Amino acid sequence: MGRSTKRIYFFGALGGLLFGYDTGVIAGALLYIRDELGLTPLAEGFVVSSLLVGAMAGATAAGRLADSLGRRRVGMAAAVAFSVGALAAGFAPDVILLVAARVLLGLGVGAASVVVPLYLSEMASTHIRGAVSSLNQLMITVGIFVAYVTNALLAPAEAWRWMLGLAIVPSLVMLAGLIVMPETPRWLLRNGREKEAREVLARTRGADQVDAELAEIRQVEDASKERAGLREVFAPWLRPALVVGVGLAILNQVVGINTIIYYAPTTLTNVGFSDSAAIYANTGIGAINMAMTLVAIWLIDKVGRKRLLLSGAVCMCTSLTVLAATSLLLPEPDGMGVVGMVTLVCLGAFIVSFSASWGAVCWVVISEVFPLHVRGAAVGFCTMLLWAANFVVSLSFPVLLDAVGIGWLFLGFAAICAFAHVFTRRFVVETKGRSLEDIELDLRAKAA
Repeated sequence: MGRSTKRIYFFGALGGLLFGYDTGVIAGALLYIRDELGLTPLAEGFVVSSLLVGAMAGATAAGRLADSLGRRRVGMAAAVAFSVGALAAGFAPDVILLVAARVLLGLGVGAASVVVPLYLSEMASTHIRGAVSSLNQLMITVGIFVAYVTNALLAPAEAWRWMLGLAIVPSLVMLAGLIVMPETPRWLLRNGREKEAREVLARTRGADQVDAELAEIRQVEDASKERAGLREVFAPWLRPALVVGVGLAILNQVVGINTIIYYAPTTLTNVGFSDSAAIYANTGIGAINMAMTLVAIWLIDKVGRKRLLLSGAVCMCTSLTVLAATSLLLPEPDGMGVVGMVTLVCLGAFIVSFSASWGAVCWVVISEVFPLHVRGAAVGFCTMLLWAANFVVSLSFPVLLDAVGIGWLFLGFAAICAFAHVFTRRFVVETKGRSLEDIELDLRAKAA
């Protein structure tokens, strides 16, 4: 892989880092925002979930815009939203403006969550597409880890404004990088820019692969010349892909991951950890998240998407069941005692399971299963539902935690993980080792 290709993949995936930072940084900052601004449990939920309102809107708009304007231009717009939102959040004088700033950040997060997987999957060659597409999730985990480290370093000063505002640095790097990055060859060819498409392929493929890949893309183009909108996404022949995309998007969020990403420090303080101990423990969880995503990247093109999803669901269900049982049977908070340590270990085990499977694989599969002419709109629709599910979980978690406690709450998430295993076994098809065009032609053949 040449230096130019590595640059393309790096800047293409950088939106994932901002996605991760802006979603993860609130976990530590919330402990100090709560005290300074006097947040109730419901207000905490709004501060966290306001980003997700913007993400739903950003994802909905980004799908169509990515098809009409291109993946790269929408990525640049997301970088601008990240930059302005980070500054606004850092200087927000009250809850209302903080929520507004996080809605703006959410627009960037939503747009990035659509265009980054699209960009990477369409730039990568077939034999490494799973690993390259997984760079999105890797960068998300890097962003979360950087956010947790930033929280830990700034915790003694309780500097939550700096925690939020520092996101402007990678957002400006992302904007500068995307200005000079190429558009994807599939989008270029679909828009009649074959010469540019050939040049981009020549930068990322061997010389002997360019003509063959152009021919394969043209074959799919001949099957559908029309640029489709959201209505075409619901066409009967696309239903199998839509079931997979929507199911994975929603399940990815409701298995419980966001209760850890956003609220792990809150969960740990509820079992007796101090604020500072909870933030430092959360940094360790972030490191595990990042490390196990590297494992997923190594495995995804070897083991396959479906096997990773199945095994991950089993392991997530087990860790959450143990966590719930411990909390219900030994309900007294005890800091670094039995309940505290089992809670920390189970949270870590869940992160290991999720990061090595569902965290990376869902984004890859969603960007693979849809035909080119509806890919932007379809991925945007699925991602909008993903953020809607994220919103429901994030807004309700503080209230449910206060109402029913950790034990029953995590037992419910364990049941959802069990359902995720059944769903995967029934509906998800393996896409490992198949070109995007082959996946589309197979979908068309089954509908014929």
